[in-house]
Amino acid sequence: MSRIPLIQPDAATPAAAELLADVKKAWGVTPNMTKAMVNSPAVLKAYLAFSGALAGGELRPAVRERIALLTAQENGCDYCLASHIQVSTHVVKLDQSEVEQARQAKSADPHADAALSLAAAVLRSRGDITDGDVDAARRAGLSDAEIAEVIAAVSLSTFTNYFNKAVATDLDGPLVQYLP
Repeated sequence: MSRIPLIQPDAATPAAAELLADVKKAWGVTPNMTKAMVNSPAVLKAYLAFSGALAGGELRPAVRERIALLTAQENGCDYCLASHIQVSTHVVKLDQSEVEQARQAKSADPHADAALSLAAAVLRSRGDITDGDVDAARRAGLSDAEIAEVIAAVSLSTFTNYFNKAVATDLDGPLVQYLP
């Protein structure tokens, strides 16, 4: 059970209700995470702004989803892992093999594999990556913009992981199993 209330749109303050309506209009659903975040409209606004900005960047949605899967796996976030498996398979149309590989920082797609390798380095070093990590990403074809966005995508996913773990957000769908 969530540690803070999941604010329902019909019981929300006008500012919170407007944000939740925007989420539903954009996504077709109002996930429990957004209902928890809107306890502080500033938190939900920050998440939506960061997420929206990255959506307009260089990284393809399928690469960003792979990074979200890896980050949820590494950070042990049940909520985000379950959510991103759904988005990865039903929205960006990754096959099951790619979903499982992403959770292990791998991909059959060379560009995605390079992004995941860098994301894993960022996660596992808590941001203290090496010149070699950046050089390897460049050699694999990532642009400087993509390198910056990989770091930002890890940061955004880590924020949602920590938020959902801290507040114990109720899952929107089934619990998934972690890979060893």
